[in-house]
Amino acid sequence: MSSTSNHNDDKIVETVMVGRYIEMENEGEKKTAKSRFSSLLWHGGSAYDAWFSCASNQVAQVLLTLPYSFSQLGMLSGILFQLLYGLMGSWTAYLISILYVEYRTRKEREKVDFRNHVIQWFEVLEGLLGKHWRNVGLVFNCTFLLFGSVIQLIACASNIYYINDKLDKRTWTYIFGACCATTVFIPSFRNYRIWSFLGLLMTTYTAWYLAIAALLHGQVDGVKHSGPTKPVLYFTGATNILYTFGGHAVTVEIMHAMWKPQKFKAIYLLATAYVLTLTLPSAATVYWAFGDKLLERSNAFALLPRTPFRDAAVVLMLIHQFITFGFACTPLYFVWEKAIGLHDCESLCKRAAARLPVVVPIWFLAIIFPFFGPINSAVGSLLVSFTVYIIPALAHMLTFRSGHARENAVEPPPRYFGRWIGVYTINTIIVGWVFVVGFGFGGWASMTNFIHQIKTFGLFTKCYQCPPPLPPIFLPVNTPAVAPSPFSYNVAPNSTQFTFSSSPSPSPSYLPPHFHHHHYHHGH
Repeated sequence: MSSTSNHNDDKIVETVMVGRYIEMENEGEKKTAKSRFSSLLWHGGSAYDAWFSCASNQVAQVLLTLPYSFSQLGMLSGILFQLLYGLMGSWTAYLISILYVEYRTRKEREKVDFRNHVIQWFEVLEGLLGKHWRNVGLVFNCTFLLFGSVIQLIACASNIYYINDKLDKRTWTYIFGACCATTVFIPSFRNYRIWSFLGLLMTTYTAWYLAIAALLHGQVDGVKHSGPTKPVLYFTGATNILYTFGGHAVTVEIMHAMWKPQKFKAIYLLATAYVLTLTLPSAATVYWAFGDKLLERSNAFALLPRTPFRDAAVVLMLIHQFITFGFACTPLYFVWEKAIGLHDCESLCKRAAARLPVVVPIWFLAIIFPFFGPINSAVGSLLVSFTVYIIPALAHMLTFRSGHARENAVEPPPRYFGRWIGVYTINTIIVGWVFVVGFGFGGWASMTNFIHQIKTFGLFTKCYQCPPPLPPIFLPVNTPAVAPSPFSYNVAPNSTQFTFSSSPSPSPSYLPPHFHHHHYHHGH
């Protein structure tokens, strides 16, 4: 009995010691006012910092596309899918945290030093399951984070257009690509303390602006709530919600930035609970107000009237998307640094210069596929389904498949999960559900929708879902506040025959409706 209790005590001590390097290094140092201020804004590693990072990273531009998903799913399915995927996302984040602590504890028993090394998900998979798992994890994780960064850039261009439409969305993508490239100067997730705090405030304002503005606007005339109508739209909407709560591809990096990573277990669940208080009211009220109109407008800002409050929400979302771009891109920077052998370099300028090539493909992809909304669903079904749902659940089951591994687990499952049998049951259900519904039906639906967008708008489209410019309007010659023109068109009603005269016409000149239609199509 005593040997068992000693063994458990050793495991507790080991678990508590995980990630204590920073605190050990700083013990005995005197803190100046400058260092206190710097640590307040810049050096974050507490459980609160991790909560802010998870919550602000989980919901950014996707907040604006959730009403679009509700129009595809209908109100009831939209709410149920948010609750379901919120719980499933929290569960797999818990699994990732268990695997991280397991891997790190095993390595620290072997006296491995992580002071100048950021542990990443693919390294956890390699340490626990071997090189093949590392390769699978690396491919899925990097591709997902790459497209996650692309989506933030597309969202920046989509949002700024609602404040300033003098430039098309492609030009705005160029501009914001250059702005987002400055994230190369942020060393690690520990340095996002003030940014993640501000990011969550910005998202909170935008979510409640959407809800209140939609309520004050009221329902549009003849509003229809016909969703769900087609399986393609239904599963596209469902995979966008899968994408929403699959933001924990950066979970390991956020944990590594913590002083006590073992505290992370419940943080993601608490972050998700807060995020649901933002996503449910905003998506439900905007869908209630605009109904099926949202099917043609994937960005909720497009339907709300322009006010100073809407402009403020757009600006805040732009800043937040810059922060989220950094969250998605930082793990890619780490992978690239490790590939070229600069990860241990202490010079921030050298590392920043080495990171710049990572931004170029992101910029390029955002210009090729500017489909704000549909691209979320495609990424959700093909990448998020595996990266943050299927792979963590399978990895957990395989890591602890032997009795020896279960017996020596650093953190065995608690009783209220049904111990190992309960955990394996939950994991099996998640793998089956996400593979069939998320990847299978969701992949089919979202790719069908994505290909439809390419056929409708084309690759490299200059301005996705922008209202078409109005065709030239021929005003009556004697219109007030317009100088009389010496030339006019004289058109016979119900005819396309018109004559050109150099004298002002006393009767109003006009073009018949079908001529407008003809002119518009040939002009575009």
